[in-house]
Amino acid sequence: MTGAVLSTHGLVARYGDFQALYGIDFQIGQGEAVALIGANGAGKSTFLRAVMGLLPVASDMVRMGGQPIGGTPADRMVQRGVAIVPEGRRLFTGMSVQDNLRVAVDQADRLGRRGGWSLSRLHRLFPILNEKARTPVQSLSGGQQQMVSIGRALLCQPTVLLCDEISLGLAPKVIREIYAALPEIRAQGTSVVLVEQDVGLAQSASDRLYCLLEGRVTLTGPSGSVTRDQISQAYFGGSHAVV
Repeated sequence: MTGAVLSTHGLVARYGDFQALYGIDFQIGQGEAVALIGANGAGKSTFLRAVMGLLPVASDMVRMGGQPIGGTPADRMVQRGVAIVPEGRRLFTGMSVQDNLRVAVDQADRLGRRGGWSLSRLHRLFPILNEKARTPVQSLSGGQQQMVSIGRALLCQPTVLLCDEISLGLAPKVIREIYAALPEIRAQGTSVVLVEQDVGLAQSASDRLYCLLEGRVTLTGPSGSVTRDQISQAYFGGSHAVV
């Protein structure tokens, strides 16, 4: 792909002496949605952490707009235009919905990030966040908390949005509501990386997908062209296939 917004090149990541990623090559274009699928422990969340600067990696292993940025601290990654919706949401408990979102607005202002996301636009995307503005986040349902987490990331005005298991533990109706917001998120050119356990959901919500197994890419291709048999083989073993 020419003109990739974000790419990795032979990305290797470790937790101490344990190697979790082995030479991952990945790229995503402007406004594209790319899914990362794979079983638990495949390295999907580790990949996001490595890209986000939460794990030490060599600078040339992660590039944005062709510029090496690997190992850049997470706050500076936000400044460069990369934001993450972390697994487990990690909201500021004891604070209201509004205050959690204001933290992101203030961070974007401090870092000089400008973009199309405002509190009012976010409230149109997820009206419940306006209705629950003064509610402590720990009193929300899981789905509502996930909307706060997504909203907080959007208010950082990302060029690339990393989403780590945003459907995990949620009711099907809530999952549909959250995924229905993706087209608007992408409409202004935001690229979305989706780590997702639900293969069908990952395929329907993305343009392309990568399957990981034990820290290696075992399948890449357009989401609409990859078959369930190919995915099954990639999930459980087999050589790297490009569709």
